[in-house]
Amino acid sequence: MPDPETLYGRQRARLYERSAFYREKLSAAGFVSPADAGGLAQIARLPFTEKDELRASQAAHPPLGAHAAIDITQAARIYSTSGTSGAPLYIPLTRADVEQWREIGRRTYSCNGLQAGERVVTTYGAGPFVAGASLAAFEAIGCVHIPVGVGNTERLLTAIEKLKPEAVACTPSYALHVAEVASSRKISLKSVQRVIVGGEPGGGEAGMRRKLESAWGAKVYEIMGIGDVSASLWGECEEQAGMHFSAPEWIHVELIDPDSGAARKLADGESGELVYTHLDREAAPLLRFRSRDHVTVTVSASRCSRSTLPVPCIGRTDDMLIVRGVNVFPSAVREVVARFQPKVTGAILIKPRAKGVKQEPPLPVLIEGEAALGERIAKEIRSVLLFTPEVQMVRPQSLPRSDYKVKLVDYSEAR
Repeated sequence: MPDPETLYGRQRARLYERSAFYREKLSAAGFVSPADAGGLAQIARLPFTEKDELRASQAAHPPLGAHAAIDITQAARIYSTSGTSGAPLYIPLTRADVEQWREIGRRTYSCNGLQAGERVVTTYGAGPFVAGASLAAFEAIGCVHIPVGVGNTERLLTAIEKLKPEAVACTPSYALHVAEVASSRKISLKSVQRVIVGGEPGGGEAGMRRKLESAWGAKVYEIMGIGDVSASLWGECEEQAGMHFSAPEWIHVELIDPDSGAARKLADGESGELVYTHLDREAAPLLRFRSRDHVTVTVSASRCSRSTLPVPCIGRTDDMLIVRGVNVFPSAVREVVARFQPKVTGAILIKPRAKGVKQEPPLPVLIEGEAALGERIAKEIRSVLLFTPEVQMVRPQSLPRSDYKVKLVDYSEAR
């Protein structure tokens, strides 16, 4: 395979030739030819690509948008994501793109320790969303794949009881829900040796991980992907010290300051937002796509010999709230609350009083657990996260559970 620099050169030329969106975007930024854009060392000079730009591109130039580099007849698959307006954003893949995603997924789940012959139950839907693209990765490893689909807890628990899988793959919030249901019904989960979680932050939170590992009696491994780039890009190894990147020859990764957009080094202890550039994508290549995933590089915490840097996901910058100048990630609040286990369940819900990112203190936070803990938890949140919460303790199992992703912020009562 050509080296990343060569692939990037080819990709730039292809975008100038076939993507009106990027040709106009780069020309407006002063780059009138592929050579003007420079190599990977100069990539930070190029403008970012935002999700809303892709939505606007597709709305103005249906069906695939001006950013696509193929005609729809050349697509092998078309996945979709749901936008804030409810209108789907279509993500096309050619046959080569599909094979590449399959290989990236194989690497990711192999990193989690999955091996040929092991049984794995998955809760991913086959479509229309990109998580379904991960399904082929398990067959590529040689696993005995047992797909139960989304939203069927009964079927999942029956599969665990009767087929005795070594692994289960789902979101962390759903893994917690399944464990609670299994415990209430005295259903054994002891065959499961590893729980592979992704789709939302949580698997890398120490408190959530302790809760899940205790409930399942198994190790928890985190994965992470982003539909516009690839369904499963990062996978955690046996060291459980962060996720390793699975596609260095096909996708270029940057770390930026989420506020200023300035580049940060992918070095131990650094944190920021991940930005992706496709080096070898046919259907809809992206340049400097802002993921909104906020991570920390944790080389010093890992004894793994893998060459790619390990990162845990802290949260998503587009889920973040700002409380009188302090950035607040809902997942970080949940992690502080988890310090009080087993007197709390780990479930929380933030209920802002105002719509939008900026909030005035105190910020209402509902927490499942013992009523007497409210003041202690509020003090701990103030000390660690530097904002003032209004903690309301609620009874266990009273906050929403989900068979897919759980929402940690509820604006239904915001004004």
